[in-house]
Parts: sequence; C-alpha cells; structure tokens
Amino acid sequence: MKKKSYLCASKVRLIYKLIKMKTYKQLFYLLLLALTVVSCTQEKETALKAEQKKMTFAFLTDIHQNKQNSHDRANGLKQALERVKDTAAEFILLGGDLVDISGMGDAITREQADSMFTAFKQAMDKAKLPYHPTIGNHDRYFDREAGFVVGDELFKSHFGPSYYTFERKGVRFFILNSVQIGEGSDLTIGKDELAWLQQELVHVPLATPIVVVTHVPVYSLYYPVVEGTFSPRDVIYNYKELLGAFREHNLKLVLQGHQHLYEEIYSQRVQYITGGAVCANWWSGSFYGTEEGFLLVDVSEANKFTWEYVDYGWSPR
Repeated sequence: MKKKSYLCASKVRLIYKLIKMKTYKQLFYLLLLALTVVSCTQEKETALKAEQKKMTFAFLTDIHQNKQNSHDRANGLKQALERVKDTAAEFILLGGDLVDISGMGDAITREQADSMFTAFKQAMDKAKLPYHPTIGNHDRYFDREAGFVVGDELFKSHFGPSYYTFERKGVRFFILNSVQIGEGSDLTIGKDELAWLQQELVHVPLATPIVVVTHVPVYSLYYPVVEGTFSPRDVIYNYKELLGAFREHNLKLVLQGHQHLYEEIYSQRVQYITGGAVCANWWSGSFYGTEEGFLLVDVSEANKFTWEYVDYGWSPR
C-alpha cells in the first residue's frame, strides 16, 4: 500500500510542478494536443480495422464439363479447384455452364445429363469447400414429354432451387436464374423470380451490401471485342427490371459469366465483373486474351470489395 501511495503522491507533485512552470493557457494547448494525438491514433486504428479482410471467396464460371471429357477437362477442373484451395477462399460461387447439356450440338439423353451433373458434384465435393451453383444456358435440359419444360428441372434435382439467397458475414448474396424463356428471349429473369426477388428484398436492410450472381451478364462488351460491333445479344433481356428491383438497396457487385471474357464495368456505383472462364476457349487455350482462370474476391470489414483474376496454370491438351 505504501508503494501505491508514493506513486500517487509523485504524480500530484509532478502536476503541481507543471502548473508552476506553465501558464494555464499553455497547459490547455498541451492538453488539446494530447487529445488530438489520441484521436488520430484511434482513427488510424479504426481505418486499419476497416481495411482488414473479413471474407474471401472464389467465383468459378463456364466450366463446361462434357460427356466425352475432351481436352482432359475433368483434370482441368480438378487443377482449378486445387488452386482455389491454395487461396484463402472460404467458399465458391459457381457462375453457370457447369456442364454441356443444352445447345452443344449432339443430343443428350436424360441418363447422360444425369451422369454429367453427378460427376460434376463429385468433383466439387472432393474439394471440401462449400459451393453455391448458378444455372447457365448449357445446364438446361428439355424434354417436354417427360416434364422438363422450363429447363431447370434436372438442375434442381441435383442442386436445389435455381434461384435463391443467403447471407454471410453481413453480405447478402442473390443467386439468379437468368436463362428462363420469356417473351423475346430465352435469357430472361422470369416473372415469378422477379416477384420472389422483390419480396426477399423487403427483408434486407437498405444498407446491407449485396452481391448478385448471374450466368448471363447485365452489361458486357463481348461483341465489340470479338466481332467489332455493338449488339444487345447475350445479356439479360429484361435487365432494367432486374436492376430496378435493387434501386433503393446497396447493390455493390454483380458477378456474371457466359462470355468467357474477363471484363470490369463500373456503372452507377455498382461493379460488374464478367469472370472469364475456367475453360477459357472451351479447354483449347486462351480466349481473346483471357486465360483459363477464376476470380478471387476479398471483402473488408468496411465492406470494400477487391478482386483479382487467377490464372491457375492449365495448358491445353
């Protein structure tokens, strides 16, 4: 107790000496300076904390596994997943065209389509990372007589709903089905899906950061790059209705596929990224400068999104 009393008395004597040595005005400015230093330190600590990563995920799109396993694409997917596992990714978002069922020339039977989805799921499960699939136009299966009318029925039998939402670490994700058949296009967001989306958004706080995943792009410069002309093709037909649903919300990032190009488009405070392709030029090399790869996305504590396109080192076979 004596030691503690001595320290307290020493502090009092020090303060008394400072008062004698300095005017009150000088002491006031010294105190103000000290408070400013403390404030600056706190601001720096807050800024550093805001920059810290709170979440990392990978976006893999346009994988195109097929029944022939041409170009050894099954091992290509395996190599891509091994590379993802070497990163800090906590989960995987899949951008569609997982397999080649629809629109690839040769007729695909129900059994063949089932086997491709089964093989794809097995490959994903072996990676032992949570994944969230998106349906692409080549993932559709049609057989009206057998009840496959919309195109997503077989996909749903393997993966669950073709559009859904989930939240992770304060970020809301919407996985959309952009390959529904509508008036004027088979690349639309259906009326039932739009109604569902609007209803889900009612329960999402306006400040919550939102990520949308869609196979078909909202915006893209594919045709100027590939054909040297502008065209409204190969984007979501009713994209204005889709964006209108998010008008009052904090839509931060749209991840899209379909084009096999890596694109970054920023418009009206929303970042749109076309995530290249795991298969690039359908497993036969790069596609207009985009190598086989995937997107790696970091989210900070301040909900700032940063990303990089990762070339996982595949060589055509």
